[in-house]
Amino acid sequence: MTAGKGIPFVDLITPHVDLQQELLAAVKDVLTTGMFIGGPVVEGFEREFAESCDVKYCVGVSSGTDALRFALMAADIGKGDIVITVSNTFIATIEAIIQTGATAHFVDVDRETSNMSVDALREFLTTKCTRHDKSGLPVFRSTGQLVKAIMPVHLYGQMCDMDAIMAVADEYGLLVFEDACQAHGSEYFSSAKNAWQKAGSIGKAGAFSFYPGKNLGACGEAGAVTTNDEALAVRMRMIRDHGQNKKYHHLVEGYNGRLDAMQAALLRVKLPFLNEWNTKRRAAAEIYNNALRAVDGIMTPYEPSWSRGNYHLYVIRTEGRDDLLKHLLENHIGAGLHYPIPCHLQKGYANLGYGIGDLPVTEELAGQILSLPMYPQIRNVQQDQVVQALLQALSDGTAGRMLLKT
Repeated sequence: MTAGKGIPFVDLITPHVDLQQELLAAVKDVLTTGMFIGGPVVEGFEREFAESCDVKYCVGVSSGTDALRFALMAADIGKGDIVITVSNTFIATIEAIIQTGATAHFVDVDRETSNMSVDALREFLTTKCTRHDKSGLPVFRSTGQLVKAIMPVHLYGQMCDMDAIMAVADEYGLLVFEDACQAHGSEYFSSAKNAWQKAGSIGKAGAFSFYPGKNLGACGEAGAVTTNDEALAVRMRMIRDHGQNKKYHHLVEGYNGRLDAMQAALLRVKLPFLNEWNTKRRAAAEIYNNALRAVDGIMTPYEPSWSRGNYHLYVIRTEGRDDLLKHLLENHIGAGLHYPIPCHLQKGYANLGYGIGDLPVTEELAGQILSLPMYPQIRNVQQDQVVQALLQALSDGTAGRMLLKT
């Protein structure tokens, strides 16, 4: 949506105008050093982002997709291995798994949280797998492949039930890699540890995207992996840089997946504002909740007591989704669908063998989800316009039949 017309779905202009002087100064500093790849600016961001996530190490990379892929590769996940994940996610989650040579196996999601169902995870491991005689790892009976890891996705910035997932992982000897690409600053309350834990600090590693529209966004492509495992961090630093530990000494096969200094410099300017921006998003989410929670035909996001989400997206559910989306767009209100076609039904992954009906909850949600405008700078009057447009569509029948609040 063009700036100045209606209500945009996301505002990428205001924060850059507000921070223009600081951002330009950061760019100038990089230009005067001539160090555009790696160097102290990248190292400084890695150190600061690691601290913000309560982890020891951060490895800056060129995108969130690389963050997911390199984390798996550094842990020797590859050909013949299975990584359990969900289909209710952006396609990069699956790309990262497949591009290591591993196989993505989908389990369904929880109807309330839209995140990985721990019951579905456990059911797959107990009914579809046996244990390997030597390693004790699960073996998928249908293919004979070893299950090596779980990749939960903190979708929309809402945390998965990590205590339960980690308990299953420990029981079966599996590694957990958090897809935290939408979860910058989100937190999970661990009953096991009696403490709030940051996204990206719980599993073996966490992957983040700094795509411009994210809560912490670069001005281009960028990503990072967080971990408390020093050996994993060292290996990822090699993988992102052509497999070398020093110039022209290539210890492993690697990739060109480095975070450039210009993006790191811009991210360093923005990082101190992340908590404030997330707080404003949560406040905006509460305004939507209060206005829409009791409205027949709309289901507002469910946030469990153990999740403190960053509301990267504010996603409602309605049976009349397509008509409601059309109504909003016709009234110059930005809206989106995240994600209308689940990964297991994408043509590009037809070879995985999934079909309609295999993940019923995921498929149900895909037909109901609708993302409303959400960003720290959204004004109360704008949210009121969004709400009034929704109410109008529901009252005149534009949005079709109701969604029962169950």
